[in-house]
Amino acid sequence: MSSTSNNNKENGANGTIRLPLLALRGVVVLPHMVMHLDVGRERSKNALESAIEGESMVVLTAQKESGVDEPGEEDLHEKGTVARVKQVVKLSEGNLRVLIEGLQRCEINRINYFDPYLESEVAILEEHKNGDRHTEALMRSLLDLFEQLVKNNKNISPDALQTVKEIEDPGKLTDVIASHLNLKKEDRQQLLEVVDPRQRMEKVSEMLHYEMEIMELERTIQNRVRKQMEQNQKEYYLREQMKAIQEELGEKEDKKEEVEEYREKINKAGLPEEVQEKLFKEVRRLEKMPAAAAETVVIRNYLDWVLDLPWSTFTEDRLDLGEVQRILDEDHYGLEKVKTRIVEHLAVRRLTRKIKGPILCLVGPPGVGKTSLGRSIARATGRNFTRITLGGVRDEAEIRGHRRTYVGALPGRIVQGMHQAGSKNPVFLLDEVDKLASDFRGDPAAALLEVLDPEQNYSFSDHFIESSFDLSRVMFITTANTTHNIPRTLLDRMETIHISGYTEEEKLEIARRHLIPKQLEENGLTGENLQISEGSLRETIRQYTREAGVRNLERNLSTVCRKQARRVNDEPGYSLKLTQKNLKKYLGVPRYRYGTVESQDRVGVASGLGWMETGGELIPVEVSLMKGSGKLTLTGKMGNVMQESAQAALSYIRSRCEELGLEPDFFQNLDIHVHVPEGSIPKDGPSAGTAMAVAMVSSLTGAPVSCRAALTGEITLRGRVLHVGGIKEKVLAAHRAGIKKVIIPAENRHDKEEIPSNVLRQLEVVEVEHMDEVLREVLVNFQLPGMESPEKHLPTDVVADDGDYDNAVINH
Repeated sequence: MSSTSNNNKENGANGTIRLPLLALRGVVVLPHMVMHLDVGRERSKNALESAIEGESMVVLTAQKESGVDEPGEEDLHEKGTVARVKQVVKLSEGNLRVLIEGLQRCEINRINYFDPYLESEVAILEEHKNGDRHTEALMRSLLDLFEQLVKNNKNISPDALQTVKEIEDPGKLTDVIASHLNLKKEDRQQLLEVVDPRQRMEKVSEMLHYEMEIMELERTIQNRVRKQMEQNQKEYYLREQMKAIQEELGEKEDKKEEVEEYREKINKAGLPEEVQEKLFKEVRRLEKMPAAAAETVVIRNYLDWVLDLPWSTFTEDRLDLGEVQRILDEDHYGLEKVKTRIVEHLAVRRLTRKIKGPILCLVGPPGVGKTSLGRSIARATGRNFTRITLGGVRDEAEIRGHRRTYVGALPGRIVQGMHQAGSKNPVFLLDEVDKLASDFRGDPAAALLEVLDPEQNYSFSDHFIESSFDLSRVMFITTANTTHNIPRTLLDRMETIHISGYTEEEKLEIARRHLIPKQLEENGLTGENLQISEGSLRETIRQYTREAGVRNLERNLSTVCRKQARRVNDEPGYSLKLTQKNLKKYLGVPRYRYGTVESQDRVGVASGLGWMETGGELIPVEVSLMKGSGKLTLTGKMGNVMQESAQAALSYIRSRCEELGLEPDFFQNLDIHVHVPEGSIPKDGPSAGTAMAVAMVSSLTGAPVSCRAALTGEITLRGRVLHVGGIKEKVLAAHRAGIKKVIIPAENRHDKEEIPSNVLRQLEVVEVEHMDEVLREVLVNFQLPGMESPEKHLPTDVVADDGDYDNAVINH
């Protein structure tokens, strides 16, 4: 080491000097700063020894990462401080305690070698001498701020102020003041790297302002804590007095324990300050009341409910989008819109980490999986799940709770659901929101406005709790069969996602993945006991169910499994392969006809398409003519809108009688009877307008209607065909019934995008704008005057797409 110590005085290239380097961990030394350092690393000890043998000069620079034991050149900051070693003391552990004094800023150009110590070539950074008025003003401002800090901070000696006042050099003044501040390592390093004294003074002024603000906040907090301590001491003294009085009165010890237990629960519950104060007030009331008072039961019930709510309990969202998508796909087949919406919500949560819970309304026919989807979403997101049913709820207090003045008062269903969930951010399913009712006790839908409004539900008010409860982190999901019965104001607060009925292929896949394994497990069977062919499953879907969902399909599968379970009990080891041939033995006579709506083209019978709560339906319209006086009779339990559609259709025909080849006064000697079968089922809406017009024209002209075509659309007096809703559901219903051509309004062409591609391949969907086009498409061998007649006669033979599926066994 002695051979290298002489190099401390040697000059390097370009005016640099060579000095031993001391790497500091978590410490930054500024010029004019005197402080002690503890040195324990061998390299650092060797560097100190080399410095002492020379001129006691050493370079001090901070490590970028304190955890590095043997730092290299890339681990050190480029700016450091040239310092003088004033004193070295050996400690008992073998370490050294060094008193150093910072002298000048320097820049490390390179490190020559690392063993036995670090030697660096550094360039001294000369400060600019600024003696203008701006610099003088900054110095005075800095002194004033430092004086205020010394007055308010007891950790800084008043002598430091006097020392600072005697400094005239702006750079030295800034460094000395900074050495008295409690700064982070990063802030000190930034100051060290600022060479210009004026810029350094401005930066230290900002730090002094920040330090003053922090001290003011600390003073405010200390005053608040001191007042709270005084209040707690006062309460403790009074409580001890009360205990002594109660002991003199002979009251039981268990009440004291109960009160203390409540206080302990309140302190640990993490309640908002307002709620905590209210509960302490109720506990004080309970403490003063006689044990036999009736009010004590009410207070205990209130305290128990409020303390059991999840005021500060959260579950962590699963933000792995791939895993969420996998779970959703595993639980439900199809339903892509809902799955995409949930994944999008979690993607936003992953980026922002802070977002309100979405409020989704799943609208669709029964049996398509709306309720079970809520549980799947909870499982996919890692949240707790809770569910309440709103069907038939007609009391506003069911939502908001009862006030405690009533006997047997309880919180509303929302708060009860949060209590059941056990966390503040569950998936909350409000089932059958379209089945809400109202009477003299209030409107529950109006009470739900606050619950389902993202801008208001952060402070939901329950009459029983009497304090605001935050619902903004809850993921609300509502379900409904239709939106017609939901108040517009409530529907506006929700994001509506329509879930259509399933196609035949989707039902097959759902049965394979979910229904068959579920029914086998519930009935104690295995794949060896029962094998279900694809052909038998298709036959079940086509001839034993006619629904948008899969609920009846599951019931039929359950029937087969029960019969097989009984057979296995009688004959252990018996195995069944369900095929199209033996299906009738287990499910009985087929209930529906697939692909045989009508076996031939008929006059006066048209197939309309309608939408109901159960999904799309095929609605046959029959028209009969009789001698009479021009009377129009409508039967089949039609609603007002549907009756008006029939009248509009007749007015259109009368206005076009010449083009249709009818006598102008044909109506005077005829009565027209329009009937829609299944009269026990209420029907309404304008969708059957075109079907009624076609059936009337067919009866009046004698032209048969194609049995393989179905149509939907609203008709005007001028014969225009207007937009209607539920196109996807109606087309699926036509597909289920074996229809080959569907007539829809041209305004609904964008709805074709939602129809599955495999359905569109098997159907011809024709877009029309006027009734003339409708008549050309569905009336057989009928031509309006002046118009070319395309080939209209569709094949009437029924070709069911059965295939040979019995050899393809559903793999479950």
